[in-house]
Order: sequence, then C-alpha cells, then structure tokens
Amino acid sequence: MATLVLDNGAYTAKIGYSQDKVSVIPNCQFRSKTSRLKTFTANQLDEIKDPSGLYFILPFQKGYLVNWDVQRKVWDHLFGKEMFKVDFTDTSIIITEPYFNFTSIQESMNEILFEEYQFQSALRTDAGSLSAHHYFHSKPMELCCLVVDSGFSFTHIVPYCRSKKMKEGIRRINVGGKLLTNHLKEIISYRQLHVMDETHVINQVKEDVCYVSQQFYKDMEIAQLKGEENTLMTDYVLPDFTTIKKGFCKPREEIVFSGKYKTGEQILRLANERFAVPEMLFHPSDIGIQEMGIPEAIVHSVQSLPEEMQSHFYQNIILTGGNTLFPGFRERLEADLRSLVPTHLIVSVLLPSNPLCYPWDGGKLLAHNPDYDEMVVTREDYEENGHCICEEKFDI
Repeated sequence: MATLVLDNGAYTAKIGYSQDKVSVIPNCQFRSKTSRLKTFTANQLDEIKDPSGLYFILPFQKGYLVNWDVQRKVWDHLFGKEMFKVDFTDTSIIITEPYFNFTSIQESMNEILFEEYQFQSALRTDAGSLSAHHYFHSKPMELCCLVVDSGFSFTHIVPYCRSKKMKEGIRRINVGGKLLTNHLKEIISYRQLHVMDETHVINQVKEDVCYVSQQFYKDMEIAQLKGEENTLMTDYVLPDFTTIKKGFCKPREEIVFSGKYKTGEQILRLANERFAVPEMLFHPSDIGIQEMGIPEAIVHSVQSLPEEMQSHFYQNIILTGGNTLFPGFRERLEADLRSLVPTHLIVSVLLPSNPLCYPWDGGKLLAHNPDYDEMVVTREDYEENGHCICEEKFDI
C-alpha cells in the first residue's frame, strides 16, 4: 500500500509519496485581474500571464481550515491525474493540521478523507510532531526537543519529550509570514508606491530582501545615512510581467544613489524595511501586538516544564517553517536566548538544511516506521465507530 504524506500548510502544501521526493505547492486558488472569471488552482499559478494584482483565495483563515470548498478544489487537483494520480483504494494518507484544532474541523476532515476520497487509512497529526519524529530519528540519544514552527499564520513553540508533546508548554505567537508581508505592503504603500493589491509581488520582495538584524539600533543608524555610506539600502526592480517576469535586487555597483534611473524600470528603494519587518517576530510590540517575541516565548514555555528537563530543551531547539529562512534568524535567536537563559545552561539552536520540508521528511520516516499500521485509523474502523475512533487514536 502506498502512503501519501501531505503537510497541509496555510500557504503551501508539502506533498509526496513516502518513497518519492516532496513537492511544495501553493495551497490556495488565484484569480488574476485580466481573466476575472477563471480560477487557477495551486501550481497553475505559472499559467497566469499577468500576475499583477493577483487575488488569493485561501482555505485557511487565522491558521485554521475554514474554507472547505477551496481546500477540496486544491486537493482534487493534487490527488488528480495532473499531479499525484492517487489510487484511493490502495493509499494511506498522513496529513497535518494545526495544534489545538477545532473538533468541528477535525470531523469535516475525517469525513472528506474517508467518505469523499475514500482513503484506506489516515493518520492526522500536527507538523511539530513530524518534526520531532524526524529529530529523534536523527539523534536517537536525545529525549527532549523544542520545535519552533514559524509559518504563515502563527509561530508555535512546542516542547516534545520522547515523541509526546507536552501540552502545558505549547506557546503561540500570532505573528507569521502573512502578517510580515501585509506589514511590508503597508509600509511601502505609505512611503513610496501603492501596493496594497500586490500581495504576490510584495511577498517575493520580502523573501528577496528581508533579513534579521543582529544589532537592531546599529542597523537603524546605518539605514538613515545618505548615499554610499548607507550599506543597507538596496534598490529592488519590480516585475512588469512583460520583460521582467520576476523582481530582483539591483547589484550594488549598479545602484544610482540619486534614485533617477534612465532605464524606466520601476524601483523600490528599501533600507530599514529590510530588517524592521522580520524584527516583528522578535518584538511584536513594535507594531502594537501585545505579545512576547520568539525568544521570550521559548523561555516562558521551557520554564513551565519540569526543572530537571529544562536544560535538555534549551540544547535541542529546532527551527521549522518559512520564516526561519530569513538570513540571520538562527544567530539572532541564539544570541537573544543566550541573554535570557541562566549562564550554566547550554543553548543550541538548529536550523535544518530545508526547514520548510523538515516536517514532511519526518512524515516520510514515520510512514516507514514498523508501528505505522498501529497508529492509523483504517476506513473499516471509521465506518464502524465514526469520529470517536479518530479522537482516541490521534494525539491532538
């Protein structure tokens, strides 16, 4: 029997068979300004001729799966003949959901997986558990780890001990990639160009130019300097979708400091935005969100756990999720934690080579686990006992 692993994130779905490679696909539908009536699903994004003013239809709102019509369309596309050609009569699925998911959403998901698609068996878990499984698999000597999962809607901090998550230590910060992109849109719209409709383009800008500052105030001072002394300033060429398909940063030697370019390209000049936007992960209070930043939340989480285990958590912090890809993220988190954690404890933060697919790889390992058949709920189980069998089996 084949096993399909689907890490169903709010922005991208990481999907693939447990014996194959993973594909990262946008988990949403798009409408473009030009062809209003046609809806594009998932990776059909590449077919859109003019992605300016691209309109996203997302299945997730505030981190929870609420728009089932969109999710069904995306799944139909993923499971269908264009993509994974799933043979439901002979396939088991491992699928992720958010932490503390609502029962009503879980029931809908069971129903869709077993009754509509008719998978033979399913395992519903959360991304952190798969990351922890991956970590304990690669380091069998370790008993504890702390997963920091910074995604599209939220940042979660989840402690695991022997593959069991410790619910009393879970912390959530309501800052994720969506908020960062939206904030960058607002800053740019206020300072230079109206880009409130250009989510897709500005998200690309964020990924290309933003980084996490190691010394925020020092960088702020550099960003205020004029001309060549301002080493942080960069000019970003916006795509026009005719000749320039994708935006890019101008090389340092081509920057005209007066800002007057002859080429007719549309330029965004970015200085402090580059590090002020990711800074919100560390200080959400900067934009009036009264919550802890990631370093404080980690300490808060670990301090709620038994004292004899605390040192083990600080030594095994794993970063997953798209926001951890900002340059300097790991170093800054380690430095901030070092100043908050008692001196005699070791702090070690691990950034995997591909933090985006780390949970998916954990799911792949889980599918090959000899106990896998004990963990899943089969279709016969579900038809006999309904939703309650899933509640018993899945540790959510």
